[in-house]
Amino acid sequence: MFDFMNMTKALGDENRVRILMALSGRRELCVCQLIDMLQLAPSTVSKHLFILRNARLIMGRKEGRWMYYRLNTEDGPEAVQGALAWVKRSVMDDPVVREDRKRLAAFLTESAEAKCSA
Repeated sequence: MFDFMNMTKALGDENRVRILMALSGRRELCVCQLIDMLQLAPSTVSKHLFILRNARLIMGRKEGRWMYYRLNTEDGPEAVQGALAWVKRSVMDDPVVREDRKRLAAFLTESAEAKCSA
């Protein structure tokens, strides 16, 4: 029951779903890129990432000063895999998600180091 409640909490926020969709189809993104995409305070984005990680929907790795996140598609339990697939199907064509994709495409032309050191 605990895992289920963590997952439903994680999926119950638009910004967390936007993070999942941004990570969908990408190997990983730097937290700085996610901050730029969401246009939220770093502490707010960190809290969202904590909740997603706690629900085992995403995984993170640290490289130097930077933190990178990706979907938990390889090691996640079956419920996580199903939830991620459901989210993708449900909001793939949402106008906010489409706008995020455009914004991310522009951000990804710059290196993570350039974004994080600014």
